[in-house]
Order: sequence, then structure tokens, then C-alpha cells
Amino acid sequence: MQEIELQLFGVYREYQADGVIRLSLPKPAYVADLRAALAAYAEAHWPSFRPGLLAVSAFASEHSLLRDADPLPDIGSMAVLPPVSGG
Repeated sequence: MQEIELQLFGVYREYQADGVIRLSLPKPAYVADLRAALAAYAEAHWPSFRPGLLAVSAFASEHSLLRDADPLPDIGSMAVLPPVSGG
């Protein structure tokens, strides 16, 4: 299993005030697997969660944005970033 500490930003902080969740994923795991694990966590723990938000959110490692087909980095820490608007 691979343990991921997921840092939450933007609107995700409204769902989880401490801004961090920990998820376990089987190896090998990809960003798409992390997205699915977060969706399952959100449905179980965040009653007001909007699934459409996750579909348009980005995942990032310490150094770059990652696509769903990218393998999860071995560092064990990632971030989920909702879309941002404003000027």
C-alpha cells in the first residue's frame, strides 16, 4: 500500500478544516486512483460535497501538476487544487 498525505486548498478547506487527509492506495497507483479515493472519502465524510468540483480540480506534487495517467510520486505528499477565478 502507498500512503498519501493530501493537502487541501481553496474550497476543500471548508470540508476539512485542518486541510489534510491521509489516504491509502494500492501500488502501483496513479493520479486517477487518488482522484477516485478522494471522491469516496468525500462522499463518506463531507455531506455537502459537490462531486463536480473534483472533476475539475488539479493534483500536484511538490514540483508539478499531474495528470490522471501519471503515477503517484513516491514522496507521499500531494495537493488537490480546486479551480480558481478572480482578477
